[in-house]
Amino acid sequence: MVTRQVAAHVPDLPARRVLDIGCGQGTQALLSARRGHSVTGLDTSEQLLDDFRAALAAEPENVRERVRLVRGDATALGSLFPAGSFDVVLCHGVLMYFADPGPLLDAIAGAVAPGGTVSLLVRNGDALAMRPGLLGDWEAANAAFEGSGYRNRLGVDARADRLEELTAELARRDLAVAQWYGVRVFTDIAVHAELPDEATMEAVLDAEERAGRTDPYRHVAALLHLVAVRGGA
Repeated sequence: MVTRQVAAHVPDLPARRVLDIGCGQGTQALLSARRGHSVTGLDTSEQLLDDFRAALAAEPENVRERVRLVRGDATALGSLFPAGSFDVVLCHGVLMYFADPGPLLDAIAGAVAPGGTVSLLVRNGDALAMRPGLLGDWEAANAAFEGSGYRNRLGVDARADRLEELTAELARRDLAVAQWYGVRVFTDIAVHAELPDEATMEAVLDAEERAGRTDPYRHVAALLHLVAVRGGA
């Protein structure tokens, strides 16, 4: 879903300079490089960067040459790259691990060029009770109404963002949300299920894609995907 949504806002041409913060094994970064963009993958984990390198080694040369990998901290973007170095900044599944997201949002705003695009994937703080409720964990569901934190499937404590608050934080940094989507509206509790046949999978993706851009469904998605544009173009 996120790949489809990013592609709708970042077309293949012209080629862009893309920064993937918390790139991990390189899923989104490789997709961007295959589409012709120049990609910088940033991560703090040398092991994940090694996994990325292994995946990159299997790519054609014209894809490999578009990718560079940097080990570093996301909040130190200003010391790693000159201001406005990137046309697109991806930050997917990272913001929830920062107790105070402000410094990272500052760094992102500084890294993207005027007129550039920022793609943020965060946990939806307005729907934290949905997963435990659907799983029948009523104690956790009731507790989730009151808080902004949660424990993810890996057992790591993390933080969620609320759409209205995050939109306002981005606006303070001259990043205007152009569109936002819900991700995993229907399938959040089905992540460990066996994959269906191809026709069923396409039907699932079509339903998820439509729900992710349609009210009221997108408001109860497990994740929020915000696409913002930097002012000053």
